Amino acid sequence: MAVREITYREALKEAMREEMLRDETIFLIGEDIADPHGGSYKVTAGLSTEFGLDRVIQTPISEQGFIGTAVGAALMGRRPVAEILYIDFCTMAMDQIVNQAAKIRYMSGGQAKVPLVIRTQGGMGRSSAAQHAQSLEAWFVHTPGLLVAMPSTPYDAKGLLKTAIRLDDPVIFIEHKLLYNTKGPVPEEEYTIPFGVADVKREGRDCTVVATSRTVLMALEAAEALEREGISVEVVDPRTLFPLDVETIVGSVKKTSRLVVVHEAVERCGFGAEVVAQVAEKAYGYVDAPIVRVCAPSVPAPFARQMEDYVMVDAKKIADRVRQLVRGEI
Repeated sequence: MAVREITYREALKEAMREEMLRDETIFLIGEDIADPHGGSYKVTAGLSTEFGLDRVIQTPISEQGFIGTAVGAALMGRRPVAEILYIDFCTMAMDQIVNQAAKIRYMSGGQAKVPLVIRTQGGMGRSSAAQHAQSLEAWFVHTPGLLVAMPSTPYDAKGLLKTAIRLDDPVIFIEHKLLYNTKGPVPEEEYTIPFGVADVKREGRDCTVVATSRTVLMALEAAEALEREGISVEVVDPRTLFPLDVETIVGSVKKTSRLVVVHEAVERCGFGAEVVAQVAEKAYGYVDAPIVRVCAPSVPAPFARQMEDYVMVDAKKIADRVRQLVRGEI
């Protein structure tokens, strides 16, 4: 039987709906998430009509206020799924996220838990400019106590979000604004995806590309183009940045002997630096070429479309770096 195809947006909504039907302690909270608006990217459309405004709670524009409310509710036994419209606006609630949600289990000696999911989205590609197009995942990966997921496909989005909602620790769940309309196979049967398990999206022999979020799709496009030139690329999608499946990444590098790390965030101190460090520590003797990164330069995201295109990662930039690496030109 053919597996149906749905969008990334529909997969996320299905995950929340199924979990809300399963567990009455789950509720959604955020700005404009109820009908008729249903969220700026329509991910929660229809859920307030089905579950009511007690479980899909509209808030004023106050990230600090509603994330604090969600942390308190989680401590009292509820399972909130909060939506911060742009990852850029997480900065308004960093005390609640970094100093409270992430620390409470540790500071209470395990007596208290914060089963909170914060859905947000990041990335460039819509001329959203410097305050609406950042990729800030490294900030959260750096914070002990937080789990971080970045799904690249509808299948991963649904399975990872269902897992995130069931976990007892706070999760930063980062979507990409240009993935909501992408389609992919998603089974109708119940499934979850465990955190800390990477997915090898494409197997190859000559070079490993570790990519996150939307850049996974770019890496696959680059790999297909390079295959026609006789270069075989393995694409590894970590799916969760913390916990990170180091074993799968290192195993792939030991097979191919080359590594390119790709993400949309700026290169300096980005998530890619952690991948490079892990491979340097655990597979140093297996690497036959310099490890390189394909990331954004350290500049704010431009508003002008031509300038945004200039700084953004794309399939051509990935293919160029892999080609240079495999041919010994780096």
